[in-house]
Amino acid sequence: MHERILELIEEKKFAVLKEELKEMRAVDVAEAFDELDKKNSVILFRLLTKDDAAEIFSYLSTQQRKDIVNAIHETQLKEIIEELYFDDMIDFLEEMPANFIKRILTSATEEERKLINQFLRYPENSAGSLMTIEYVDLKKEMTVKQALEHIKKTGVDKETIYTCYVLNDKRKLEGIVSLRKLVLLEDDLLIADVMNEDFIFTKTLDDQEEIASLFKKYDLLTLPVVDKENRLVGIITIDDIIDVIDQENTEDFQKMAAMEPTEEEYLHAGVFSLARRRIFWLLLLMISATFTEGIIGRFEDVLQAVAILAASIPMLMDTAGNAGSQSSTLIIRGMALGEIELGDYLKVFWRELRVSLVVGAVLGTLNFLRMLLLVKAGFNIAITVSSTLVLTIMMAKVVGGTLPILAKKMKLDPAIMAGPMITTIVDALALIVYFNIATMLLGL
Repeated sequence: MHERILELIEEKKFAVLKEELKEMRAVDVAEAFDELDKKNSVILFRLLTKDDAAEIFSYLSTQQRKDIVNAIHETQLKEIIEELYFDDMIDFLEEMPANFIKRILTSATEEERKLINQFLRYPENSAGSLMTIEYVDLKKEMTVKQALEHIKKTGVDKETIYTCYVLNDKRKLEGIVSLRKLVLLEDDLLIADVMNEDFIFTKTLDDQEEIASLFKKYDLLTLPVVDKENRLVGIITIDDIIDVIDQENTEDFQKMAAMEPTEEEYLHAGVFSLARRRIFWLLLLMISATFTEGIIGRFEDVLQAVAILAASIPMLMDTAGNAGSQSSTLIIRGMALGEIELGDYLKVFWRELRVSLVVGAVLGTLNFLRMLLLVKAGFNIAITVSSTLVLTIMMAKVVGGTLPILAKKMKLDPAIMAGPMITTIVDALALIVYFNIATMLLGL
């Protein structure tokens, strides 16, 4: 499909392409924009119908949206924005510069301006910034028949009609009822008698990670958002939460790789921007590695006396770092999924200690045999390296398992205690243990 679009654009068969675009899925057309330069992206976008343009626009990346915004007439842009669902429009406006937002607000109605300003003032990554106002509300005095008629009348412009929200005169949320349930009930039943009053909701300032956990825990498709007075102000839909989960996972991966998080797409980000987001953590890790350098320098006489000890340093440090990263990755993921809580640190400590004993015993024994049979090292050297290996694996797994929980307790993102940071800490500990054992067992 992408190839067909590219082919028609290159051959300048725009009339044919315009007709074929009407039969294509919006998400497939949106993917084709990734293969086009700025000029052809604008050409393709101009060939879309108004309705299709609005839907496809919501799938495009930030940079692609900006390219199109800068190239099309303001009237056409206003038409597209008006066709977007309210939450997609807010997401788009949040990406745009202030002067562009002023232009949009100038052409909006007073009610629209009030709503847009209200949404733009919600903290980033909060429930308020995620929600949409396009939901179906009902009154508990309605009958099932009246409710269904109301849904048919007002549901056309709503983002979802599968869950309806029962409000009182002060717009306080009193219950919810599904469309499926309404369709199956008798027409003369009252909404007050069939609505579910035990429902899950969130507050406007709640963090998006907590909201994603609610969706996962309760298998939700939508989630009502209320203000301090429990008045319904909007709903969050599952498609927005999928985006949040993707964003949070990407952010965690970047932090675990010792990079400053960014939402910029890799191929659209500038070289200096990419470098700037990596330099700080690399510099910090480089400086922290000087502790390792100092430890080696302090025990230089030990290394000179037994050269084979120096040859084993990379193996010890790599194994310790890998062991710590294994534990930290599992714990960070467990915390993200809600499987591990802050109060579980003793359970994590005890479990990782036992795991490290098993892993350390197996690797230590195999390394001991390797050094005796293959390296032809003496018994004391083999036992020195192997016992250090066991102890460093134990330290690495305990440190890797407990540091993310400690970070969370200190209100830090546990992802910063992943691979590079754990490796740096464990490397220093491994060398201290190694040289002290060597000094003790070898009499150096």
